[in-house]
Amino acid sequence: MKIALVDSGIGLLAAAAALRRLRPDADLVLSSDPDGMPWGPRTPDDLTDHAVACARAAAALRPDALVIACNTASVHALETIRAELEPELPVIGTVPAIKPAAAAGGRVAIWATPATTGSPYQHELIRRFGGSAEVTEVACPGLADAVERGDAEDIATAIALAAARTPAGTDGLVLGCTHYELVEQEILAAVGPLAAPGLRWYGSADAVAAQALRRIGTTCRTTGTGRLTVLHGGREAALPAAADRYPEGRLLAAAPVPAA
Repeated sequence: MKIALVDSGIGLLAAAAALRRLRPDADLVLSSDPDGMPWGPRTPDDLTDHAVACARAAAALRPDALVIACNTASVHALETIRAELEPELPVIGTVPAIKPAAAAGGRVAIWATPATTGSPYQHELIRRFGGSAEVTEVACPGLADAVERGDAEDIATAIALAAARTPAGTDGLVLGCTHYELVEQEILAAVGPLAAPGLRWYGSADAVAAQALRRIGTTCRTTGTGRLTVLHGGREAALPAAADRYPEGRLLAAAPVPAA
């Protein structure tokens, strides 16, 4: 079994680590675009071109499924990538977990990049699934970039600024950017004191990993060796140094343990 993941940078580590925990034997391909990131400030057409290039590079290695492990790329490029690669290759997008967060009711805050916050796509998700929840969109400028660099000081600053814009008494927190899941504990520590007791948080990595395995289903009868392949702009590379800052990066860098 081989599963590929696409993102501008190391935001894909969260979903890749979730897949590694579920299927230690799966071969993983991490296809990113360090020379072209960040994708968020690009026009939708330009962003789509970059995401499609990463997807094509990953697809050339013949995976059994491909995950667009980036909320912003899923907003703008998912349908284009699906039109090119499906049905031969299942393509799984990443959607902010607004539906389960809103289903629990109360006050829900959605942390996302400026490119996703306020987008018609996110507004439609809120309209469809927000229900009676009181939903607040919180843009987090600079946070994804700081996570990408592994810059602890800038991460703390960006989190503090976003926490200050998060309504007091928030019951549910949606992490609407895959990069944010790499620093979820820092985020929860900043938001928790201002939130309602028992703050709930919602990421996407575990759900996306499970969906990828469901889409593969019984069509893939081979196991893998747990091999990790990293592509930067289509060229084979190593995990970036910043990946070692995060537990997910260290898990992926470790020697694979075959499934029982």
